[in-house]
Amino acid sequence: MEYPNKIKKATVKTINYSNRGMNLEHLINETNDYYVEKDLALIYKKPTPIGISEAVYTEHGRIIKNGYFKAPSTLDYNGLYKGKYIEFEAKETQNKTAFPLANFHEHQIKYIKKVIEHGGICFILIKMNNLVYLLKGTDFINFIENNTRKSIPYEYLQKYGKMIKESFNPSLDYLKIVDEIYLKGEA
Repeated sequence: MEYPNKIKKATVKTINYSNRGMNLEHLINETNDYYVEKDLALIYKKPTPIGISEAVYTEHGRIIKNGYFKAPSTLDYNGLYKGKYIEFEAKETQNKTAFPLANFHEHQIKYIKKVIEHGGICFILIKMNNLVYLLKGTDFINFIENNTRKSIPYEYLQKYGKMIKESFNPSLDYLKIVDEIYLKGEA
């Protein structure tokens, strides 16, 4: 960039990755609000368990100066639908060809297995190439246990995942897919 008096100043472009998943999260939160409003399901975003190690009191209230994660978080969302327990994780990637497994922590993978073992409905919502897929937890675990790859190829998502079309209301009707693949034949 050139400033007055021919002074040149280099600009450094910084990339902020902190809110990459917010678009998908926003769609899910809007959808969950719709489900609650229409009395279809009770599904909520789980808060990350944070402990406070130092706080100060001001005229505006208590301000946290230092905090820590109390425990590893499990998955992003949980709740009830048609008497069934649901738990799922939501992830986005800018990668066009594969979904990096580094986006999952080992404790989350173990947790997905536990939810499945206990009969819960467990899946991952993945936004990739501007499309959202619901990948069953069993298909996710099957991929991890039977592959040495460090990423899930896009073709795997297309083959085993179910695409969820974005719409007006609800924004991302994932329960339609849950009905189709988990609750076939149930009233």
